[in-house]
Amino acid sequence: MRRRLLVVIAALWLAACGPAEPLRIGFIAELTGRSADLGEGGRDAMLLVVDAFPGRGQVGPRPLEVVVRDIGADAETARRSAEELVAAGVEVIVGPMNSGSIDLIQPVVEAAGVLLISPTASAVKFHGKDDNLFRINATTRDNGRHYAEHYYARGIRRIAVAVNQNNRAFSESWLQEFRRAYEAVGGTVLIAPFFDSNAPSYEPVVHQLLAERPDGVLFIGNAVDSARLAQQVHKLRPGTPMIVAEWAGTSQLIELGGKAVEGLMLVQNYNQEDDSPRFRAFQDAYRKRFGKAPVYSSVLTYDAGIAVLTALARRDAGMRLKDALLRFGPYEGLQQKVGFDANGDAQRVAHFMMIKDGHFVRE
Repeated sequence: MRRRLLVVIAALWLAACGPAEPLRIGFIAELTGRSADLGEGGRDAMLLVVDAFPGRGQVGPRPLEVVVRDIGADAETARRSAEELVAAGVEVIVGPMNSGSIDLIQPVVEAAGVLLISPTASAVKFHGKDDNLFRINATTRDNGRHYAEHYYARGIRRIAVAVNQNNRAFSESWLQEFRRAYEAVGGTVLIAPFFDSNAPSYEPVVHQLLAERPDGVLFIGNAVDSARLAQQVHKLRPGTPMIVAEWAGTSQLIELGGKAVEGLMLVQNYNQEDDSPRFRAFQDAYRKRFGKAPVYSSVLTYDAGIAVLTALARRDAGMRLKDALLRFGPYEGLQQKVGFDANGDAQRVAHFMMIKDGHFVRE
């Protein structure tokens, strides 16, 4: 009996001295499909920030583990991926990158009490709610106003808009906010047809846009959509001023659009020309590890990661991560401080950019 007791005690002691249970952080985004560049950029930045954070992949004695899931191509896959992250025991999920995906997975994570922090989702309907969703990006209301006032002042007084119908939670909200702000300063939205990303040709919708003889055209779509639309506009009416919503602002837009996107204008939520030592170090580390440049989802996801890891490291025993995120901010992001209001909403600085010689540059 004594020997058996000693064996049990020894087993318990060995278990206590074994490796600590990992602290799991979920990541979910579209990793296949037309917006995969945003998902991949966010995933890579999340892996980078975990390794770069003080503690080198640990919070206290617990090793950090990033559990990655693809949002998938349909609602069922999205829900299943979210359920798998919850089952894996994650306390927080970073992602997804677009507003429509939040609609698909938020019920799952809310029911489980898991915090969701989206780096880039911006639909205004998520703003101002006391729930388990935190956001790093500005809202479509903010971005719509920036676009409306800036491009009206540049002389684009009559505009035609092509609107993505596959992510309506974002695109419809964006259109409404832009239209409201644009008309308030005296602009006119001539036409705003919705288009399907899976359509074999975008030529019909571009004919609709150009038939109105606008001062400029605006695309509310991802990088692939916007590149294809720009090519059609460039073919049918070269020299037409073109603007894209911030959703499209990745290197894929330039790679796919080629000469057709030269001069194209947009607002971005980070400064690609930032030459500060901190941002250059991030860019260098990202390129070295992943063999490519970061995109805007990379920058915003890195900021989300800094906030999450800082709050996890500083919180008291038993404190909810939501309370910790609200208590310990603002956080030192790559280019600006990230502070959350009581509802978990943050703000971003707007940077007015254009494509010149195959690069995004400040206007």
